[in-house]
Amino acid sequence: MKTHSFGDYTFRPDAVYASVDEACDQPWDYVVVATKALNLTTDAAAFIAPVVSERTTIVLIQNGLDVEAPYRARFPGAPIVSAITISSIELTQPSEVVQYRWTRISLGPYTDRYGHTDDDAQRRLCERGTESSNKLAEIWQRGGIRDTETYDALGIQLVRWHKLCINASMNVSGVLSGCLGNDAMTQDPLLRTHLEACMHEVLDATPKIYGVSLPDKFATPEAIIRSTERNKNSRSSMVQDWTAHRPIELEAILGNGLRVAQEHGVVMPRLATMYALLQSAFRVHMAAT
Repeated sequence: MKTHSFGDYTFRPDAVYASVDEACDQPWDYVVVATKALNLTTDAAAFIAPVVSERTTIVLIQNGLDVEAPYRARFPGAPIVSAITISSIELTQPSEVVQYRWTRISLGPYTDRYGHTDDDAQRRLCERGTESSNKLAEIWQRGGIRDTETYDALGIQLVRWHKLCINASMNVSGVLSGCLGNDAMTQDPLLRTHLEACMHEVLDATPKIYGVSLPDKFATPEAIIRSTERNKNSRSSMVQDWTAHRPIELEAILGNGLRVAQEHGVVMPRLATMYALLQSAFRVHMAAT
């Protein structure tokens, strides 16, 4: 591990299991899912079923929208913590990870897409999820991740949409522009204008969908661009997946947001165009491998 926050060190896990079934020998307080959000069906949630018990909180550290839905459908009574991280990290070798800048993680309880707590069941899930979020935040802060922040059930969904404005613009444009890094795109005047417009498109849509304004502390597109300029040599995870001929988070980062917006009569034309182009480009790209 070569990190900006913690220096260089070797990570040695306490235990490694060949399968989820092997990890069933003890109850787990938390089951953390930090995989790519590629499978948005209940099949993905079923994978962790052997280690989920009545005491377990499911923690989802994934990009995109509606990534929690399969887990709520599979585990209707389990508390879920929805978490979003901003971390400039790259797997440079099979056993080497480089962190270029600081890491932030935001977390909060999940009830549904809109953070509803209208009935007793939702309120109980929200209470348990909030308790788990606070405990995790304390653990991570003690471990040195100072930028750990907690939100309520609605707030964490707004954070997801704010992160979506970054992922849907930077990740997708990075691929479509020829696999450029994020800072390289900000140096191109046309791409810079495009990135800002994509971000504004998402941030303008969010209040129309949720009926509330985004918090003032959320960074503006212009501030995000300025920060990205300083993040040298960073490539989005989607660009890394594309160049390695791996599946990409097309639906979580583009498709789901477009569908939710459409349900509310909100149009995001730039994102819709990129979605159509990237779907086609990905099919051609994978067929050529």
